[in-house]
Amino acid sequence: MQVSVTFRNTEAADWFKNYVNDSFQKLRKYLDKPLEAHVIISVEKFRNVAEVNLMAKGININGKEEAKDMQLAFDSVMEKIERQIKKHKEKTRNHKEISSRAEAMSSLETAEEFADERPRIAETRKVALIPMSPEEAILQLEETKKNRFVIFRDSSTERVSLIFTREDGNYILVETSG
Repeated sequence: MQVSVTFRNTEAADWFKNYVNDSFQKLRKYLDKPLEAHVIISVEKFRNVAEVNLMAKGININGKEEAKDMQLAFDSVMEKIERQIKKHKEKTRNHKEISSRAEAMSSLETAEEFADERPRIAETRKVALIPMSPEEAILQLEETKKNRFVIFRDSSTERVSLIFTREDGNYILVETSG
């Protein structure tokens, strides 16, 4: 791991460089092959700002924190970086699990499984059977062009009937018996 530390408006302290290197060694357990980390420590009046840019295989993580103490600011930004790394690892782990499950499912599917798949009921609608004549059902069908059929109770026979439009524009009346 290559770690560079830049100090702005303050003296470079060897003990702090060692502290930074030790902190990044703790992150090695989360990263496979980290490439480079750049730490910028700046002091402006009473503010100590720690900024970390971490570039590893496939990820680029940035964090910035400020505090009254330089070490406290650095510890805060490292906690933030660690949370981001864990979040990234969890995303990649979930993505790998989903893709491996999908591959396993596709390898298990055979022609027999496809043959067993039958059409299923995709939607259920309840219809109130309104007493009307077939002529009134045709009028209702013509009023609402989105409906392709009307189910109704024939007012003269008290039986359930269905009326729908044929391709040629005529109507088909289906009457139930018994």
